Amino acid sequence: MSKSVGSAVLPLVEDRLECCVPLAREPISAEQATGVVSMLKAVADPARLRLLSLVLSHEGGEACVCDLLPYFDLSQPTISHHLKVLHDAGLLHREKRGTWVYYIARPEAMAALGSLFTVAASSTLEGATA
Repeated sequence: MSKSVGSAVLPLVEDRLECCVPLAREPISAEQATGVVSMLKAVADPARLRLLSLVLSHEGGEACVCDLLPYFDLSQPTISHHLKVLHDAGLLHREKRGTWVYYIARPEAMAALGSLFTVAASSTLEGATA
């Protein structure tokens, strides 16, 4: 399933999460890699990685731009752009409340990303101690 945005066809978030299988379990296909890469690219930027960390660790696990601005030497539109990239990659959910938009990390996306490397890390450690 996919969604059209302008002339681009984007995979739905659920489609991207389906391809987040542990890399050490089996080689991933080109299609699976394409699904995962948007999430990895989104967190590959230092500002976006910090934003994700700030949202995850913020009281209640949610934050609006006004909560995040003091941590950066960036303008509000730039912070909003980075949050949109994280949202479009399926990592954050957003909810409008009055004039504010609150961002919440998607637990299923965090678990899917975390599972990519979990098995590989434990296999590597076991092999190193043998």
